[in-house]
Amino acid sequence: MNGVVLVHGLYHDPRHFDLVVAELAAAGVEVAVPELHRGSLAADTAAVQAVVDAMAEPPLIMGHSYGGSVVTGLTGAAHLVYLAAFVPDEGESAAGLGGSSALLASAIVRDDDGRTRVDATAAVEAFYADAPIERAAWAASLLRPRKPGCGRGVPPRRSWRCTPSTYVTCARDRAVDPDLQRRMSGRCSRALTWHTSHSPFVSRPGRVAALLRSLLLPADGHP
Repeated sequence: MNGVVLVHGLYHDPRHFDLVVAELAAAGVEVAVPELHRGSLAADTAAVQAVVDAMAEPPLIMGHSYGGSVVTGLTGAAHLVYLAAFVPDEGESAAGLGGSSALLASAIVRDDDGRTRVDATAAVEAFYADAPIERAAWAASLLRPRKPGCGRGVPPRRSWRCTPSTYVTCARDRAVDPDLQRRMSGRCSRALTWHTSHSPFVSRPGRVAALLRSLLLPADGHP
């Protein structure tokens, strides 16, 4: 069975995937969750590529939000999953594709050192609106500030052109415009629509884990 690599978004943290990791680990799936926040798209991509290269077999890789830009620049994936994620084409960046909601824009706070962060209270509505309130508050407490510039990075390649891919549009997303997600989903091999918030790994971790497990199965349905 191939392993799974989970790639978080700009303000998120590896711990946001804890509920999904627990379900996959219980099923015997090897899971890696690299940490981004390395200052640039190039550095984030290199960090994830090192994890992919260290795995015994080509893994299933899921990118969330900005994490889509990261996974687009990778090599060696067996399958790519874009979860409410950016799918840049040649010369495109996440920032250039746009789609951020007015709600998310109003929730972003700029610190004196130039980093930006998302107000934790506003994040509950922007990222986790369909999650139980205690879980949403936990997820909001884990959000981290980021340095400027990552979202403007352009991936060095477009891995979705040569790798099987699945796009999941989150139709109740209040952070990234679902219409933009639907347009980007046309670049992938397969498209799904879930009626969830921006972060179903918090609100619906079982559904995310089930999708990933299904994609790990070969055509005969056996691991």
